[in-house]
Amino acid sequence: MVSRILLQTCTLTAAALLLLPAALFGQGELEDYQRADELRDRFDGTVTDRILGQPTWLEDSPEFWYRKSVTGGYEFVHVNAEEQSREAPFDHDRLARTLSEAAGDEYHGLELPFNSFEYVNNRSSIEVSIDGTIYTCSLSSYHCDTRPDENSGSGWSSWGVWDHDLEPVNLARSEEERESPDGKWKAFVKNYNVALRNVETDEVTMLSTDGSEQNYYNYNSFRWSPDSEKLAAYRKIPGYDRKIHYVESSPQDQLQPRHLSRTYIKPGDVLDIDQPVLFHVEDGNQINVDNDLFPNAYSNSNMNWWSDSRGFYFEYNQRGHEAYRIIEVDGETGEARALVNDEPDTFFSYATSLYRHYTENGEEIIWMSERDGWRHLYLYDGKEGELKNQITQGDWVVRDVDYVDEENRQIWFRASGLDDDQDPYYIHYLRINFDGSGLTRFTEADGNHSVQFSSDREFYVSTWSQVDQAPVSELRRTSDQSLVMELEESDISALEEAGWQAPEQFSAKGRDGETDIYGIIIRPTNFDPNQSYPVIEYIYAGPHSNFVPKSFMNYSNMMSLAELGFIVVQIDGMGTANRSKEFHDVAWQNLGDAGFPDRILWHEAVAEQYSWYNNERVGIYGRSAGGQSSTGALLFHPEHYHVAVSSVGCHDNRMDKIWWNEQWMGWPIGQQYDDASNIVHADKLEGNLLLFVGELDTNVDPASTYQLADALIKANKDFDFLSIPGAGHGSIGDYEERKRRDFFVEHLLGKRAPNWNQLSTQ
Repeated sequence: MVSRILLQTCTLTAAALLLLPAALFGQGELEDYQRADELRDRFDGTVTDRILGQPTWLEDSPEFWYRKSVTGGYEFVHVNAEEQSREAPFDHDRLARTLSEAAGDEYHGLELPFNSFEYVNNRSSIEVSIDGTIYTCSLSSYHCDTRPDENSGSGWSSWGVWDHDLEPVNLARSEEERESPDGKWKAFVKNYNVALRNVETDEVTMLSTDGSEQNYYNYNSFRWSPDSEKLAAYRKIPGYDRKIHYVESSPQDQLQPRHLSRTYIKPGDVLDIDQPVLFHVEDGNQINVDNDLFPNAYSNSNMNWWSDSRGFYFEYNQRGHEAYRIIEVDGETGEARALVNDEPDTFFSYATSLYRHYTENGEEIIWMSERDGWRHLYLYDGKEGELKNQITQGDWVVRDVDYVDEENRQIWFRASGLDDDQDPYYIHYLRINFDGSGLTRFTEADGNHSVQFSSDREFYVSTWSQVDQAPVSELRRTSDQSLVMELEESDISALEEAGWQAPEQFSAKGRDGETDIYGIIIRPTNFDPNQSYPVIEYIYAGPHSNFVPKSFMNYSNMMSLAELGFIVVQIDGMGTANRSKEFHDVAWQNLGDAGFPDRILWHEAVAEQYSWYNNERVGIYGRSAGGQSSTGALLFHPEHYHVAVSSVGCHDNRMDKIWWNEQWMGWPIGQQYDDASNIVHADKLEGNLLLFVGELDTNVDPASTYQLADALIKANKDFDFLSIPGAGHGSIGDYEERKRRDFFVEHLLGKRAPNWNQLSTQ
């Protein structure tokens, strides 16, 4: 750890200091590094009376519990909403002593070794999980019984993604059988075809004969009609089985390198074709469903039958994502029709806007769409396939649906952008009737909200905050949104005493001169307004969401980076989600844009307001899609960005996974992919660039970064490159963080970073 290295610097002898490069850094710079490395611990535990995690409501009860921060640790609180009472659910100190004895460890009342618990035995006991063991502790005697936690273990293994670890699939037949609802038939695959077994006689009948090795029936797609008279199945023509290959240079369990591969479909690849087929069991009639309504699928969803067996339906996501349909197939004729059809001029954002709810037997369908320029809900007649009414409307967006109450015909949902005087990204909670009437707000405060309703939805806990304003938690009554109890108001006085600089919210007009662009500004704890600070921007511009923090933030890695003498910022430019469709559409076939025209104007606005904001020395960093964007900043906007650190980036969208890149860049592959490619434009590099790549990145093909390096070398460009053995797509750890810091110190501050090799041996 850097901190352990830095703590030794005060004992360096004069002779040892002579070994270091002269006049390149001093004790002040070392103190900056130490302060940066220790900032998280410095701020940890300084915010009290803050609800940690989410309150947990008891089933069919007006009671709930939550965990809150207190000086020295945390404690649990139990609340009865009807009685407006609050108490500790158990004796923290006594439970700590009992658990210490049972586990053979030492626990304390304000530092119990669990974050959640469950009432059991009519609430006479609680159950907690600690290190793979379940403890059931009586709340009267505090005696604890133990048993193994069957849900614990080593967790997910990354090796599961590698082809060498997967069992081959026999497509010619399946050992599994799909039984009909009436129990008379079992459907299975035999010689790539659909076969039926009569349960009573064991006689086998072939329903199909047109299956083959390259055009086979998929057992997992089999769906019986509820009346057991019909069976739907997909016949699949497999697409291109692309593999990407890895060499694990430094395995932990052997000396020699290991070769690995995995299936990884990329933009432009030939995809599987799923042909829906309908079978009538009694007469063996086979109907190949006409594909005029789904001619070029990126994907077809699983088929599902209506409960009256009148037909089945599936969802069609068109290749290129310019159309999305719910398609119904008549159970008798096999005729297909579109119940819902969404065909925007650009993309249907299934990554952000796909929500549908089928009421009982498909009588109605609740559908989400951006067709009027904003993301809203619509009600369709599920039998006629006609729009009944738009449910929500206005210049704001539905963020998600939490609950559909079919009996009362109400939708409980989240939305943002409702208030002209609030940040348009703040989430609020609402309810509305199916017909669009009765819009009810459960949150009004100026902040980002999180709400948990009781199981009967009679009460709710609302917690809200801003990035620079501490959380407030309240218990309210659903019927009139009245305040029942003030639960917690976080105390940040100790955090402020520790030197915390509140992130500043800042907005400026974007490229159109009208739209507000939002970001935050982070200062170091020793901020001096009379100094001039180089600027570092953290970027992630993926069109699937927005990314600037909106809830209270007592610590971020951006804060540690600022400690080295920088101003660090984060911005949501055009092309990101959760604003208008027009705002979002900037990303369409245009990922190289990354909102930079808006970002640069935002930087200029900050510099105009603050003299300490040095907009002449700007760096940028990001990972994954942010790795692509940060490198793109130097290639496409060298007049503004001068230094970039790019981690595990997708530097050409044709090299990355298909689902993310075709969603925004479109299909077929065209000039737009060249236009956005860092590799194609590598010869434009002017600034200082550091590239990171993990040799075992299973998210973004590592070859993307290597090909960028190759293009830079061929263009005779200077850059820095670091491949990390054994690393994947996530953070590479302390070493990556240190190299990033050092790179910005050298190229933005103009100082040589400390010689860590020499320091660590003193």
